[in-house]
Amino acid sequence: MKKLLSIAIVALALTGCTTAPFMPSTGALYTNNKAPLQLEYNNTDLGHKVGQASSHSFVGLFAFGDTSVQAAAKDGNIKVIKHTDYEFTNVFFGLFTKTTVYVYGD
Repeated sequence: MKKLLSIAIVALALTGCTTAPFMPSTGALYTNNKAPLQLEYNNTDLGHKVGQASSHSFVGLFAFGDTSVQAAAKDGNIKVIKHTDYEFTNVFFGLFTKTTVYVYGD
């Protein structure tokens, strides 16, 4: 039983992991953070256009949306992507979450 409990705790701890290079702090009751999706800043030029794509989750049971870089680039009519950011919002322990990807370029 202790082994099963340990596995469950580790699994829950890993669910907060992200593939982004930087994860800002989060709050249980409310979070709204913006962070980069890449860490290569040498000669970074954001370009003249910005596009965004979002996904949402309700009660952790329903999730929908398209947060792909491709969808964000299409939204901003961007042909050459120069930088990407993301924004994460969480309300009351995941009752509502929203993730938005921002793409900058020309």
